[in-house]
Formats: sequence, structure tokens, C-alpha cells
Amino acid sequence: MKTSTQTLCASVLPSHAQAQPEAQSASWSRLLGSSVRAALLVMAVSGIAYPLLTTGVAQALFAHAANGSLIERQGRIVGSALIGQQFTGPQYFHGRPSATVAPDPSQEGANIAAPYNAGLSGASNQGATHKDLSEAVAQRVTQYRADNALAADQAVPVDAVTASASGLDPHISMANALLQLPRVAKARGLSPDQVQPLLAQETEQRTLGLLGEPRVNVLQLNLALDALQPATSAVKE
Repeated sequence: MKTSTQTLCASVLPSHAQAQPEAQSASWSRLLGSSVRAALLVMAVSGIAYPLLTTGVAQALFAHAANGSLIERQGRIVGSALIGQQFTGPQYFHGRPSATVAPDPSQEGANIAAPYNAGLSGASNQGATHKDLSEAVAQRVTQYRADNALAADQAVPVDAVTASASGLDPHISMANALLQLPRVAKARGLSPDQVQPLLAQETEQRTLGLLGEPRVNVLQLNLALDALQPATSAVKE
């Protein structure tokens, strides 16, 4: 009996040992298959279906905003309502200073000033006590007063002499716009009363009636000015 038992065990053990690797192999195959199917499902939902859905909804309900809030004049794109532009001529309202930069083509690794560079949005990151920032603001204050024929002790709006965090701010405050209005009107041979309605027309109120302050989109205001009376000697960069 003992001999037959030993013979039975000897015949069973090899087959059991052979079945165990086969079961493990089948288990790994099932795990791999389910993982691949799950990955493909996630890719299809999050990488194809969801983007197509959100793009379709955006194009159907908010096409202008979804396409960059672009501004067109005579069939030509002249800018975006979301990105400021650099105006320097006296017949234009000037935007908020921009601290954005661009790579210096003449020196590798160096940067040069490039106002409203949407490809490299950012601020100077200089603190309120930074010497360079203090000097830059003081210079801007002096220039702003000179450009707009203001008294030496006339208060200057903060947004007229400091850059925004993005460097792309397309708006200026109402206080800033009102101080520039006489200079713009004079440069165009208009009276302030002729420019004031355009300023009111382009003024954007607080978001939802609560957030932010009334503000003016500089590009849209300047385009409205050109529509009223084209500038013959514009200086715009």
C-alpha cells in the first residue's frame, strides 16, 4: 500500500507542477488584455470624444471666444481683444506698459524688450523695493506727465506706469483713458466732446456687475478712433 501511494504521488506531482505555470501565463494574458482595453477606452474617451465634444460646444455657443476673440477690419485680422498692442503715437491711446521679452537674435541666451509678446507672456518679477523697478516707474511717470501735459505733481494712475502679471493686458483704467483723452483729441484735430462718446462706447463694465473695475480695451478704442477719423501720421509698433 505504501508503495502504491508513493507511485500515485509521483504521478500526480509532475502534472500539477506543469499546470501552475500555465495558469500564471493565462492570468498574465488576461491582465494584459484588460489593461490594453482599458487604456484604449480612456484614450478614446479623453483623447478623442471629450475634445471633440468640448470643441463642438465651444464653436456652437462661443465661436468668437473659442477662436481667440480675434478682431477683423476689412477682412483682415488686426489683433485680439485679449492681447494688447504697443501704441506710441500722440493720436492713439496708449496701453499699459508690458514687461515681456524675446530672445536677442544678436546674442545667444540674452533677451530684449518685446512689449506684448504673446509667445512669452510674463512679468519682470521685480519686487516693490527693487531698484530697477523703482527707476522704471519713475521714468514712466515723468514720460506720462510730459506726453499728456500734466502738472509735475499730478497723480498718475498705477496702470499707466506698471506692467500686468501677464504683460499682455489689453485694457486701461477709466482714469488712465480720461487723462489721455485731451492729448488724443488735440492730435486728431477733434474736440474732447467728440472723443468722449467713443470712450463711453468702448468701456467695459465690471464682470457680472461685481468683479474688477470699469475698463477700456485700447485696441478697440483706437480702431474706433480710426473709423471716426483715420490718423494720417500714426506711430504704432
